[in-house]
Amino acid sequence: MTHSGIEIVIFNEEWAETFQSIKQVISKSLNDLIIGIEHVGSTSIQGLGAKQILDIDIVIESYDVFPKVITGLEQIGYFYQEEWSFEGRETFGRKDISTPWDGKGTQWMEHHLYVCNKNSKELAKHLVFRDYLRNNPQVVIEYENIKRHLADTVKDRKSYTLGKTEFINKILEKVMD
Repeated sequence: MTHSGIEIVIFNEEWAETFQSIKQVISKSLNDLIIGIEHVGSTSIQGLGAKQILDIDIVIESYDVFPKVITGLEQIGYFYQEEWSFEGRETFGRKDISTPWDGKGTQWMEHHLYVCNKNSKELAKHLVFRDYLRNNPQVVIEYENIKRHLADTVKDRKSYTLGKTEFINKILEKVMD
């Protein structure tokens, strides 16, 4: 374990498969309430070392459906974390490791679940950053080096996140309109 308690592991093909399985369970629960489910964050980028935590953005047309989305997610074991949310990115926690409940008791890897309105700035940032890295393997190497350096040198998760933010913002400034 590193100085910060954050462990960056080498990219694992299973992350994408796990995302697809979780996506199926969530899709079945929410079906036409949502317009998409996106795998974002470091685990969504081929070859990028990451913490073993999936980041998942559920995309909704508008906030009109949000109350029903909350109910649908509660039925499979998620709960709304209003205190961690802000407009455009609503945060959900998991009751336990078998959330989302698929009827079989599958034990899922750790993941962060967000619900974003389709015009959300947060969603746009997640997708633009992901797609930029997917198309720029050299930048993936640079980003992983920064993450590993931070994990080895900072004292806590907050400092780690702050350290990454500078790099992320530099890329977003370059690629966002």
